Amino acid sequence: MIAIMKLLLWCVLIASLTFVTDSARAGSFTGALGLQLYSLRDGFSHDVPGTLDLVTNFGFVNVELAGTYGKTPEEFQALLAARGVKAIAGHFSFERFKNDPEGVAREARTLGMQYAGCPWIPHTGVFDEQQCRAAAAVFNHAGAVLASQGIRFYYHTHGYEFQPFADGTLFDLLMHETNPKYVSYEMDVMWVVFPGQDPVKLLLKYGPRWKLMHLKDLRKGVVGNLSGGTDQNNDVPLGTGQTDWPAVLKTAQKVGVKWYFIEDESHAVRDQMPVHLSYLKQVSW
Repeated sequence: MIAIMKLLLWCVLIASLTFVTDSARAGSFTGALGLQLYSLRDGFSHDVPGTLDLVTNFGFVNVELAGTYGKTPEEFQALLAARGVKAIAGHFSFERFKNDPEGVAREARTLGMQYAGCPWIPHTGVFDEQQCRAAAAVFNHAGAVLASQGIRFYYHTHGYEFQPFADGTLFDLLMHETNPKYVSYEMDVMWVVFPGQDPVKLLLKYGPRWKLMHLKDLRKGVVGNLSGGTDQNNDVPLGTGQTDWPAVLKTAQKVGVKWYFIEDESHAVRDQMPVHLSYLKQVSW
């Protein structure tokens, strides 16, 4: 009996060593991870300190902002610092980049940001070439102003930019018309998948232009379009939706994406957040 038990223990040990070896050989997600605070906007609307405590309870020390929820930049930064949380990036409105990029730069510096980005280009009806070119001009100017203050400007994809244009899309035009010296991009993976684009191909096509990424999955069975909008509850736990995450993450790391922010706009965000984190710990390729 003792001999049999020893044999079984050796089998378990060998199996575990094989698993470790296979895991070490396989690729894994090693990107710098943070949380887009818009995910917890409902909590921030009535309890800013308590919601920041929840952020740290989830284990995040790096975040991307989407406003300061009634607090001044100085007040919000103090709340972050008290919890050991750092604002890596933040979203500001298109109008602010157009009319007051200097003010955006000052606020971003106060909050300690490395990046300041635009999440939406206002447009009437279908996004078109004229609106795209006008936005590119705003981005180039804002990017130059921010760069003079040590801040990197970026634009966050939102799906409507993939209207057909020439041999590609208006997103291709936006890339072409923006100066790589001043304008970078954040791929929101769901807002690439939703309009029917391939995030892996886009990552490879524009390589170093991609500096940041939103990790967000789209519910299986949802048919997208070019509207830039869908039910918020179509945000599902990473790995359960339509995205081939091993391929996306492998390619993102290959092309040099610097920061990855989980964004979950669903009403189930608090329940889904541990699932997102668990998936990223075990995903491999």
